[in-house]
Amino acid sequence: MAEARTVRATEFSRNFAKYQDEAIEAKVINVTSHGRVVGAYLSAQEMAHYEKLKQRERKVLIVGELDDDDISAIEAATHGLAPK
Repeated sequence: MAEARTVRATEFSRNFAKYQDEAIEAKVINVTSHGRVVGAYLSAQEMAHYEKLKQRERKVLIVGELDDDDISAIEAATHGLAPK
């Protein structure tokens, strides 16, 4: 995998088409302003990977903080079935 490329925000905005094409190979273009990263442009492949990772995140629940509806939903849950 190619290393992420870093460009200044003004350069990125002036030459967007160039960096859009470069993102295909570089996967990620880091965009900086005043020496700090303010955002990034991802290739379609990297974006798909990011979306998969986001879907796999889990929410941490503390049992003592669950309300009655959540407890009921857990008690009624069946292993292997997708939530409604």
